[in-house]
Amino acid sequence: MDAARIITVARERSGLSKRELARRAGTSPAAIVKYESGQMSPTVDTLNRILHVAGWRIDPDLRHVTPDGFDRARVIHELLEFVHLVPMKDRPNRIDFPRFADVHAQRTDS
Repeated sequence: MDAARIITVARERSGLSKRELARRAGTSPAAIVKYESGQMSPTVDTLNRILHVAGWRIDPDLRHVTPDGFDRARVIHELLEFVHLVPMKDRPNRIDFPRFADVHAQRTDS
């Protein structure tokens, strides 16, 4: 729904005339006519002010949508839940690397 339709519906459902809505919003009736006809688009602040004085508000539901429709957050969440269920082996606190002398000796022997 665009701003023109939102303003028109809010005004009509509130039982306000364009003149009364303009008065309450602190704008001109001509501006309301232009907003409702789509000749002019209100800023977000102006739209919120007009709707507020008519007794309405916009309640956005912002959701991230990936272009390919792949829900990465859901996949990561499921992966983390799976990892949580996998039994973990005790791991040593220290990693033992071969000594340099041993590695060097093996290379020179070959």
